[in-house]
Amino acid sequence: MERPCQLSLSNNSKLISESANAKDYSANLVFVYGNRVRLLRRQIRENKKNIKKLRKMMADSKVDLWSTDEVHFQQHGSRCRMWIAPEDADPVIMHEPTRRNVGYFGAVRLRDGKFVYRRETEKFNAITFWNFLKQLRKASSHAGKKVIVISDNARYHHAKLHKEYREKCADRFALDFLPPYSPDLNPIERVWKLTRRCCTHNVYFPSLESIATAVETKFKEWSLGSNALRRLCAIN
Repeated sequence: MERPCQLSLSNNSKLISESANAKDYSANLVFVYGNRVRLLRRQIRENKKNIKKLRKMMADSKVDLWSTDEVHFQQHGSRCRMWIAPEDADPVIMHEPTRRNVGYFGAVRLRDGKFVYRRETEKFNAITFWNFLKQLRKASSHAGKKVIVISDNARYHHAKLHKEYREKCADRFALDFLPPYSPDLNPIERVWKLTRRCCTHNVYFPSLESIATAVETKFKEWSLGSNALRRLCAIN
């Protein structure tokens, strides 16, 4: 008679233990998701503040607002969906089996879509970014306005190497850093997406120079200003 009683107690203890573990798991799950929701709400509030600040700068007639970033284009191109008529055979798209890429610094002026770029054969670092800043300052100084450049928080954007240079020309040329982990606030990200759509989607590039030629042809079209980029990079 004692043996069934012992089994029953053991089963009850097991059920109680599993129930306690389930409650702990549920409590941890609620805590984790609660933190995520709070962080998301805080990020949304910060993003709204930054959008409001960017709109204010856009409305200032004494300020020229630019957006800058870096990008890589892969030689193997990019793939996207495409519409094919039912009576046509499915297309075969070739691509080069390589991981080679070409990198660019780029900046777009938001009021008219003027685009400035620099092909970078070296790594993106403080030295190469400083060289592009000098190029951008020269290209943007003709308007006679204070230039503010929207930038993300890459470490080499804050580098001590060019800190003195940035402070020296801050009254006429300054960087405005976005909050961490908010690439959607940088208008030039839309330019990179448009470049891929126009130049690299479903295209075969036999060499690295061929993809560089494709994207730079489009960049040169935008170098004097572009209504398409102006509308694309508008801060709404």
